[in-house]
Amino acid sequence: MPSNLPPTSRRDFLKSAGCLTIGFAFLGLTTDVTGSPIGGDELPGSLQDNPRINAWLEVLSNGRVRVLTGKIELGQGIRTAVQQVAAEELDMPLNKVEVVLAETDRTPDERYTAGSASIEQSAMSVRYAAAAARQKLLTLAAQKLGTKATLLTLADGLIQTKDKKRQLTFAQVLNGAQLTNEVRLPVKLKPKSQYRYVGKAVHRQEIERMVRAEEWYVQDLRFPNMLHARVLRPANYESKLVKLDETELKRLVPGLLKVHIDGSFVGLLAEQEYDAKLAQDYAKLHAQWTPGRTLPTGQPLPDYIRKLPNTPKPVASQGSFDAPPAAGETTLQASYFKPYLMHGSIGPSCAVALFEQGKLHVWTHSQGVYPMRDSLADLLKLPKENIHVKGVPGSGCYGHNGADDAAADAALLAVATPGRHVRVQWSREDEHAWEPYGSAMLIDISARLDPTGRITHWQQQVWTDTHSARPNGQADKLLPTQYLAQPRIPKNDGANDFSAGGYRNAEPLYVMPNLKVDAYFFEGPLRASALRSLGAYGNVFAIESFMDELAEKAKQDPWEFRLQHLQDERAKAVVRKAQEIASQQKLAEGEGLGGAFAQYKNKAAYVAVVAKVRIAEEGTVYRPQLWAVIDSGEVINLDGVKNQTEGGMIQAASWTTNEEVTFDAHGIRSRQWETYPIYRFDEVPYVMGVTVIDRPNEPPLGAGEAAQGPTAAALANAVYRATGKRVRELPLRPEKLGDETTRRQQPG
Repeated sequence: MPSNLPPTSRRDFLKSAGCLTIGFAFLGLTTDVTGSPIGGDELPGSLQDNPRINAWLEVLSNGRVRVLTGKIELGQGIRTAVQQVAAEELDMPLNKVEVVLAETDRTPDERYTAGSASIEQSAMSVRYAAAAARQKLLTLAAQKLGTKATLLTLADGLIQTKDKKRQLTFAQVLNGAQLTNEVRLPVKLKPKSQYRYVGKAVHRQEIERMVRAEEWYVQDLRFPNMLHARVLRPANYESKLVKLDETELKRLVPGLLKVHIDGSFVGLLAEQEYDAKLAQDYAKLHAQWTPGRTLPTGQPLPDYIRKLPNTPKPVASQGSFDAPPAAGETTLQASYFKPYLMHGSIGPSCAVALFEQGKLHVWTHSQGVYPMRDSLADLLKLPKENIHVKGVPGSGCYGHNGADDAAADAALLAVATPGRHVRVQWSREDEHAWEPYGSAMLIDISARLDPTGRITHWQQQVWTDTHSARPNGQADKLLPTQYLAQPRIPKNDGANDFSAGGYRNAEPLYVMPNLKVDAYFFEGPLRASALRSLGAYGNVFAIESFMDELAEKAKQDPWEFRLQHLQDERAKAVVRKAQEIASQQKLAEGEGLGGAFAQYKNKAAYVAVVAKVRIAEEGTVYRPQLWAVIDSGEVINLDGVKNQTEGGMIQAASWTTNEEVTFDAHGIRSRQWETYPIYRFDEVPYVMGVTVIDRPNEPPLGAGEAAQGPTAAALANAVYRATGKRVRELPLRPEKLGDETTRRQQPG
C-alpha cells in the first residue's frame, strides 16, 4: 500500500501534472457525430451536483484516462463498473482506464456510498461525462485536423480520419488542458448495439489481491515512523471514567509512549502495536468507571419495544377501513420480529491520521469522505479546507459500522501527537460492542381475504428505531465525541430523517384496494444506525411470510397468490421465473421449499428467492440451497450483479438463521464470535444459481441490497413447509421450532 501523502488538492494535482484547464462553450451537441439519443430528461443526481467533465475524468499525457468517483469500494465493484462505462463511451481499452475512489479535494462529492445507489448515481454520471467528453474531443480534433467531426473515428484512445492517414491522441487534442465544460442535456450515448464492455462479465482485479492476502485494506496501511493506538472503552453505554493509574500502566508497559485522556476518552499510543494492545488489556482490567446506563431485561424484547414511547409517521394510506368485514371475508393477523443485528465486519474498524503543519490527513473506510471531513471539522473546530480524507476499502463493510468512529479516534489522537501518523485499530470486542447495530423491528400485519381469495384490506404497523445515525457533518454522532470532557450527545431523529429507512419496503408492492401502513419510531436501548438494506430486511421478511400465510388461508399456490396481486409486468416476470425454478426441485423427507419476492425500495431491483432447507437432527437449518432471480435493469457488469446477489443471500441467510445481538442489564454480551455467530465457511448456503434478467433499455439499478429481505422470508417459508412450524421471530434457531413460536398468530 503506498505510504506517501496524497495530493493535497485537485488544484495541486493538476499543477503537479503540468496540466492547464481550459473551458469550451458546450451548448448542445451536434448531430453529425455518431451516437444515439439518451432517454430521460435530467442528468444523474451526482452529475447535477458536479456538472463539469473534469470532475469525473481526466486525460493523462501517457494516453490513459483517469476516472474519478466519489463512491468508495464496499465490495459492490464500483471501480470496475465505472471503468466499464468510461471505456465504453470513450472507446478505450479497459486497461487504459484507471479509477480513483473517494477522496476529498480530488473526487466529486457524492456524499455516502449507500442504498445500492453507486451505479445509478456515480457510474451513470461517469457515463454521461465520458459521452460528453467523447463529443468534445471529436469536435476539437476536427478543428485541429481541418475536417468535420463526422469524418473522424474514435477508438483505442485515438481520433483518426477515416482514411487513417492522420490521427491524434486524446492528449494531443487537449495539449495539456482538461475538459472543464459542464455536461448539459441532451447528451448522446454510444449505441448499445456497439457495446464491448457494458453488460459483460468483467472480473474485479482487486479480488486476486484479496485472495492472495496482499495489502489492500485500510487495516494494511503502514507509514514510516507511525504510532499505534488503542482506545479504552468503558464496559457499558454512558459509563464515565473515574480513575486510571497512568504511572502504573506505563511501568507495566514500558513501550507505552503516551496516554491521552480527555474526559472519558482514553487513547493509548505506542511505537509497537503489541504494546498498545498490552496497555489496552491492562487498562480494561484496572480502570474504574461509573456503572453507566442499565439496559432493559426481564421481558421479551418485542414486548419491550411495543411499550416504548414513539413518534408515529404515516407511510401509506388508501381506501377505507371503516366498514366491518363483509360476509365470507376472512381476517388474519400476525406479528413478526427481527432482533438487533450487527455488521460483524471481519476486519475490525481501523483508521490512520496525521496532523502536520495545521492540516489533518485521514485514511478511513468511512462510506462518505466529505461528510467525514465535515464531521471532523465540527469535532476539532478546524476549517474544512485543512482536512483531507481519503477513502480506503475496509475489510467487511455493510453500512454504518465503526469506521467513522475509528476515524474520529485517530483524528483526536493525531492532533494530540502532531507530526506522526497515528494508526487506531479497534479490537474484535471494540467492534462487536460499540458499532451501531441494525435496529430491532416489530411488524404487525392484518389483512382480509374475500371469498375468492383476494386481499381486500391490508394494515401494517412497523415499530423501529432509526436506521440512519450517520454523523453527516455532525460531530455529536461520532462515538468519541460523547466521551470527551465536553461531551456532545446525539439526538435521535429517526422519525424525521428522510433516509431513516425504518419503513423501507413497508408498503407492499401488491395491489390491494384498501391499504394503510404506519411507522412508529422509538429510541431503543442499543446504539443503532444503517445496516445493509436498512428496514427492508425486516419489512420484507414480515410481508412475504404473511403472504405465504394468506396464500395458505386462501388455499392457493403461494406463487400464484402473489401473481394475482401483482400488476407490474417486470415483477411478474421475476416471480414466474422463480416459480419455474421452484417447480423443478424435488424434496426428500424433512425438506421444505419456500419463496419470496420484493422490489427493493419499491423502485429499484426486483428479486425473487427460492430456498430449499433440510432441518438437521438438532433442529438447525443446515446449509440451505438458494436460487435468485433478479431484474436490476440494464446490466453493467454481469459478474457484479451476480456477486452482489450471491453475497446478499449468504449474509441474509446468516442473519436469518444465526444472528442476534444479546445483552443484559450490564451491557452487550455479544462481544466475540462465539457469542455472535456468523456463518463459518462450512456453513455457507449452497447458492445454486442467480438468474439475471437483463433489460438493456431500462435504467440500471443497484443490486447490493435487494436480496436480503426475500432471502429471510424464503427461508422462513421453507422452514414452515419442512416442519409445520411458522417462525415469526428471527433468527430461525432450533428453539423457535416449538409450539411457543405460534403464539403471535391470531386468526380471525
